Amino acid sequence: MVQRAVKNPIWLEAAKCYALARIYKDVGRDPSEISGVDLALSFNAIKLLESRYLLRDPKTRRISETPEDMFRRVAFTVASVEKNYGKTAGEIEELAEQFFKLMVEFKFLPNSPTLMNAGTKLGQLSACFVIRVPDDLNGIFDSLRVSALIQKSGGGVGADFSELRPKGDFIESTGGISSGPVSFMKIYDMATEVIKEGGKRRGANMGIMHVWHPDIVEFITSKCGEEVLRNFNISVGIYDKFVEAVIKDEKWPLINPRECPEIKNALSNNLYDVVAKCEKKGAHVKWVRAKEIFEKIIYCAWKSGDPGAVFIDTINKHNPTPKLGKINATNPCGEVPALYWESCNLGSINLEKFVKEENGKTTIDWVGLAETVKLAIRFLDNVIDANKYPDSKIEEAT
Repeated sequence: MVQRAVKNPIWLEAAKCYALARIYKDVGRDPSEISGVDLALSFNAIKLLESRYLLRDPKTRRISETPEDMFRRVAFTVASVEKNYGKTAGEIEELAEQFFKLMVEFKFLPNSPTLMNAGTKLGQLSACFVIRVPDDLNGIFDSLRVSALIQKSGGGVGADFSELRPKGDFIESTGGISSGPVSFMKIYDMATEVIKEGGKRRGANMGIMHVWHPDIVEFITSKCGEEVLRNFNISVGIYDKFVEAVIKDEKWPLINPRECPEIKNALSNNLYDVVAKCEKKGAHVKWVRAKEIFEKIIYCAWKSGDPGAVFIDTINKHNPTPKLGKINATNPCGEVPALYWESCNLGSINLEKFVKEENGKTTIDWVGLAETVKLAIRFLDNVIDANKYPDSKIEEAT
């Protein structure tokens, strides 16, 4: 209401001071002593911090810290882990002040879970995770449990559903038939619907299926019909050989991962060989026109914005740890390909802060930028140690 009514910058400044005064009153401080750090924030920034980031008393739900307190909480928590590497209390205090200054000058900010959870009982600081969904009921629901814990703490989850046997496949333990990967994605989707990330925002998922899976068409169309996976981005795991097959209008193999478990580790350089070996062993392979699959991807991407494309060969060419395995999935936004159970700590550098005017010319403060990059990397590296991971598998992989 206040924001909509404000047109004059002077009144907007008054609205900002009013919002800060209310926060200071909740914290138990005199509003006349509002700090310069807090006054430097915009009205929108203060309202966002108030609604999502500032800690609250668990009983009264009143805000229990000011924006400056939040930055100091984060800075000290992240700096404190260096005591494990021989730093003295004085050195940690000095580093915490450097981290604090880095953030309040808005040269660098870490991801939201770090701002929200640093120094709290929850203590989960990472933004992005990739989990494995194995082809057994215990594994499927254990991964769902981990996914729920991640989203409770403010993280997003990427998952590869390609290991799951296709719809209609035989289940030896029960004598029944499988309902397929997309049906299990609906369970993950519903779990995300009822768990708000950290109680402050909706969860986010990236669901990936590789283009050799027999249920790939159902997956591609899962968001462009009446039934929509609300809490998923979806992407098709695409291989160079598939693109070649599309261009040449050739057939493409669809193969059951239960009958051919080796397929999940294949790349374009050996994919057809793996398919041939599995076919010799009795695995059923269905050959379809690659163009038909590609056209469905194009249509649904046009209609609903999904699916996206994840280029598996390209990702693995740049895999820094290939001996640890093949990368099969990414985080929800798609910018962080990761091995199963890995987590990622994100941070952003505000490049505008390093643009300066000298003698009528616009230049870049390269020295200042280099110092910020170095300190930001140290900050994010410390987050790995300061983190309280939602599962032991994630802690080990990270």
